[in-house]
Amino acid sequence: MSRQDSTLADNRSKMKEFIASISTIRGDLSNITAPPFVLDTKSAVELPAFWAERPSVFVAPASAEDPAKRALLVLKWFLSSLRNQQYVGRSEAEGIKKPINAFLGELFLASWEDDAGLTRLVSEQVSHHPPVTACRVWNEEHGVAAEGYTRQEITFSGSINIQQIGHATLHLAQQDETYLIPLPNIKIKGVLTGSPYPELQGTHYIPSTNGYTSVIDFSGKGLFSSSDKKHSFQAKVYRHGEEDHPLYTVSGHWDGQFKIHDCKNGVDLETFNVVAAKTTPPKTEPLAAQDPWESRRAWQGVREALERGDMQGAADAKAKIEDGQREMRKTDADGTEWKQLFYESESKPDDVAAMLATKVGVSFDPEGTLGAWRFRHREWEQGLFKKPYHGDLLPDNSRVDNGADRDAIVNGTARNGVARDPRANDVTPVVSRGAAQSQEQRQA
Repeated sequence: MSRQDSTLADNRSKMKEFIASISTIRGDLSNITAPPFVLDTKSAVELPAFWAERPSVFVAPASAEDPAKRALLVLKWFLSSLRNQQYVGRSEAEGIKKPINAFLGELFLASWEDDAGLTRLVSEQVSHHPPVTACRVWNEEHGVAAEGYTRQEITFSGSINIQQIGHATLHLAQQDETYLIPLPNIKIKGVLTGSPYPELQGTHYIPSTNGYTSVIDFSGKGLFSSSDKKHSFQAKVYRHGEEDHPLYTVSGHWDGQFKIHDCKNGVDLETFNVVAAKTTPPKTEPLAAQDPWESRRAWQGVREALERGDMQGAADAKAKIEDGQREMRKTDADGTEWKQLFYESESKPDDVAAMLATKVGVSFDPEGTLGAWRFRHREWEQGLFKKPYHGDLLPDNSRVDNGADRDAIVNGTARNGVARDPRANDVTPVVSRGAAQSQEQRQA
């Protein structure tokens, strides 16, 4: 047996052991530690980047004059983003991998520049128990912004079931239109056979304030499904209350091709190939210039170990951060509250999102996500967020020895060693637990 075959056999054995272990657990598995060989090199906090992987598709609704056409283009954008979201940017031949569980405070800051101008993303892990990721993707030039937050609740019953809790909206500033974006539930099938793949489930709606709604039915390949291929869906756009009279239909496979049909004129408008359509990779700062709380900087050791096939090295690098995070949580009892950076929690979703949800029978559970999370866009525009974001505190619960070293880590920015509190009129420092203790020690 070759070394590669031996490794594959060993991984299959470990996978069976892992599946056997989680099959005995009742309840949410979202924070279960997975063996390194099933991990992707990306963290869960990076997943919102796939909303903007085709910036021209993301901003296209803003340039359409007809409101029904805008609703159609929002639907097209949503469908075009699904494949890489579910496969974490991998090809189907490579198989599905589990994103790394994001730690509390983990950040992913990225941008895209192409013919659509500048598109930005700010993603933050705002909670770890339960795991909640908040994100905003926006393009100022076209006035398009998508914002939301999600918690994934994972259970196992032969397949891995992922329920997404939260909500997202897309807003077109020029038309002052808002769309409620669905967060489909996911079933990972083929786990027991060693060939796992994702299927989206259920019927989901994209209602809008312009009077048009899209509905998507994810069928997929299954024992009782009439579809002959996995990843199948059917969708339509209609005036609200007139679902039996669609203006457009869209059908096909979210991992391959789908066809857009104009019902009024009886013609096919477009066949969109998700695989062939060009994507633009996100731009991030060089690792040396990133804050230690930024995802790719924080998980660098894990990623590099996975890429070279060093599973033990990946496990060790991952454990260093996870153990440090556990130590941080143990001392939360001292009453010092963790400070989220770019997002703040409110008790309920905004009125527009709530109204749209009511139209299609969707309910929100803010308690399940520790509130409805809002991006501090005004403070972002004012430039109030400064590195180092959490003073001298690092994700593994260690601290930089002195301010000069810490400044070097973040390329000389924010020499006071703290981030600013954007909510305070006098711009007082935000000092996270640990950073506060370190400051007190230096001042003593």
